[in-house]
Amino acid sequence: MKCPGQDSRFWKKDAIYETKCPKCGQDVEFFKDDTARKCPRCGHRFVNPEIDFGCAAYCQYAEQCLGALPEEVKEIRQDLLKDKVGMEMRKYFKNDFKRIRHAQSVARLAERIGKQEVCQDLGVVIMAAYLHDIGIHEAEKKHDSTAARYQHQEGPPIAREILEKLGAKKEIIDEVSDIVGHHHQPRQEENLNFKSVYDADLITNLQEEQSEEPKDKSHLLKIIDRNLLTQSGRDLAREIFELN
Repeated sequence: MKCPGQDSRFWKKDAIYETKCPKCGQDVEFFKDDTARKCPRCGHRFVNPEIDFGCAAYCQYAEQCLGALPEEVKEIRQDLLKDKVGMEMRKYFKNDFKRIRHAQSVARLAERIGKQEVCQDLGVVIMAAYLHDIGIHEAEKKHDSTAARYQHQEGPPIAREILEKLGAKKEIIDEVSDIVGHHHQPRQEENLNFKSVYDADLITNLQEEQSEEPKDKSHLLKIIDRNLLTQSGRDLAREIFELN
């Protein structure tokens, strides 16, 4: 028997809808049973955030109910969660397009670095990158400051609330919240997930600074060599700033 939610005979008018690309914000049309589509503006292919694969695709208790899940369902769940986190970030920042663009840039670069470094969980990297500055509005509101210590204080509860609402697993929530809570200040020992986000954030900050007040190449090289935590991050920064 075919699930009524996936049988087009039972579809209603809301079976075709638009959702925004998590990379560029372009409206992308989906049918409710589309697995994924490519954004016509930026080319990013992303999972349909409203797709109905039955409870296995989104329910946090699916494995307890159904046992071991197929790998393709696990991949869909991870992609779906990453894209939903990106959308929640956009909703949270509303019209603060500067911070939305910053978070999207950090997520894009963190994904590249994470792939090169073969991070244990690229999903954690991307979600932490989307949410790394999520406490900045509360820092401004409560402390009249965007200082790192206030972002680190205000960000984790908001990140945790978003991830809990989306049904993320506890270990993902804990690690992403931990990264958000000290993303400006590396500890003596950090894993590759943190390092990928840290390097992506620093590179994005340098890009923004370069557009406002350019530094000479020798100064940029010193910053890159002294401060970036991964070789992949250093290589990417040299490529972006044409320092090779």
